[in-house]
Amino acid sequence: MTSSTNDIRVHVTGALQAAVLRPAEIEGRTRIVQDLGLDSLAVMNLMMALEDHYDVSIPLDRVAEIVTVDDLVRAVTQLTQNERA
Repeated sequence: MTSSTNDIRVHVTGALQAAVLRPAEIEGRTRIVQDLGLDSLAVMNLMMALEDHYDVSIPLDRVAEIVTVDDLVRAVTQLTQNERA
């Protein structure tokens, strides 16, 4: 699936908004756990949903490095670009 960084950002933001279940301002520097309050199960469900949607695999060591929305968008963008290469 070919997606631009902006398309990925829109999708990730929507997925995070759905996971939070309350109105939240989600920006690039928003921290997924600390600011949005997602627990480890919610984070893993989010990662699995993104993997399914973009047909990529996010390695667990990479998940541990993802702190902000920008980190997540960057990781998904890089993985989708690697899939196309």
